[in-house]
Amino acid sequence: MRTKRIILISLVAITVLVLTNSIYILDETQQAIVTQFGRPVGDPRTEPGLNFKIPFLNKVQFFDKRYLEWDGNKNQVPTKDKKFIFVDTYARWEITNPLQFFIRLRDERSAQSRLDDILDGETRNAIASHDLLDIVRSSNRDPEITEAFMEEIEKLDDISVGRAIIEKIVLEKANERTSDLGVRILDFKFKRMNYVDEVRDRVYDRMISERNRIADQFRSEGQGEARKIEGDKERDLAEIQSNAFREAEEIKGRADAEATDIYASAYNKNRTAVDLYKFLRTMESFEKSMDENTSIILSSDSEFFKYLKKLN
Repeated sequence: MRTKRIILISLVAITVLVLTNSIYILDETQQAIVTQFGRPVGDPRTEPGLNFKIPFLNKVQFFDKRYLEWDGNKNQVPTKDKKFIFVDTYARWEITNPLQFFIRLRDERSAQSRLDDILDGETRNAIASHDLLDIVRSSNRDPEITEAFMEEIEKLDDISVGRAIIEKIVLEKANERTSDLGVRILDFKFKRMNYVDEVRDRVYDRMISERNRIADQFRSEGQGEARKIEGDKERDLAEIQSNAFREAEEIKGRADAEATDIYASAYNKNRTAVDLYKFLRTMESFEKSMDENTSIILSSDSEFFKYLKKLN
């Protein structure tokens, strides 16, 4: 009885073990192939669900069914116009034929290494076949002019290809080379591009020189405008002063004429007034022309002498 129980338990254990090694489950993110002694057996399994295999003889190789990421290495690449730049790229790919993938590449690590060779190589070829402007720009466009002075400096040369088309070229060439690997590259993009240090320094120096030239132009124009304003100011000031002096002299002339008329009308009324006027004018002349240190010589018929003689 005991022996029968042991045999029964052993049979159950063997049955469970056999069933366990005969069944495998695929979820929505997986696809698989079955191998026997390292060789593929049957068609690839791509639908999720319960699947069977020969226990102990068959092994299951699982592969990802989702979109996979490829991140390229940043490489220094020369352009067609001999500009050295660092290029950083990325791509998305998927396993389209797990059987072919297993035969040619075995696993994702080998696939990533193979994609490195293919995509990096096609990237170098594309960069070396096009000028820098075609790589960094996707279309011809007119720059936005916000200031009048920018019309002379913000001029963009036309491109013949463009970045988007170059990315498409790399994608097509790479897919031609991966067609027998059981994979398909879904998308390829330039993630980042930059000058190498030596070239970048020269570009910065050229940008600084250009901006300094523009600043010098502004300063020169400003100085010219300042000199023009200063000249206009001096001209206007001289004109104002000349007009003011002329008007002042005219006013003085009119005032002197009016004063003369007033004096004439006042002193020409009678002989006594005339004599008084002559006397006052003579005394004013004495006051202005002589002081205590002044010596004068007068003739007997001098107007000055006439009044001094009367004083004696």
